[in-house]
Amino acid sequence: MEQIQLYKLPEPELKGTLFLEEAIASRRSKRRFQTKALDLKLVSQLLWAAQGITDETSKLRAAPSSGALFPVELFIMTQEGFFHYVPDNHELELINSIDMRKSFKTAALNQEPVLQAPLSILIFADFSRVTQKYIHHGVKYVHMEAGHIAQNILLQAAALDLGVVCIGAFDADEVKEIVPVAEELDPLYIMPVGYTQ
Repeated sequence: MEQIQLYKLPEPELKGTLFLEEAIASRRSKRRFQTKALDLKLVSQLLWAAQGITDETSKLRAAPSSGALFPVELFIMTQEGFFHYVPDNHELELINSIDMRKSFKTAALNQEPVLQAPLSILIFADFSRVTQKYIHHGVKYVHMEAGHIAQNILLQAAALDLGVVCIGAFDADEVKEIVPVAEELDPLYIMPVGYTQ
């Protein structure tokens, strides 16, 4: 049996230097990035803001989730490989050590930020986790949760003086062929992040 490689992320900062209002005012979509890699502390902070545990007792997360069913799964893509974010232990699970950004750019309709940014956060969801309980509204609730998570990433990036852009134009079937994720997961967002040019 293949052993899973897990990487503990640095503890997130719970107090920043930028007021929320300043982050909201400064948030803009950025599409041109330096190739300079983000250090693990910044990656940790972005992922914690997106979906990190904010209540250790109940295991609730930074973004609200209908019924606390957590249908969203986060992955990151870097030059070093493809990783799954595990909120419960605030760690990364290595899926593979392949730089897939070039082929992923093709699936993202040749959008340059996907290749240029040192990090892309990928938001996937398993709709069945919510639709089993919320039959008529489950799909809507999943999309709402993905939006909450994306907004947290956008504001955290602004607070860290990083650029980010939300990409929703991609070939979902091609994305699923390229990235090794479970069949039940559907891609919702691609969010390239990095230092801007």
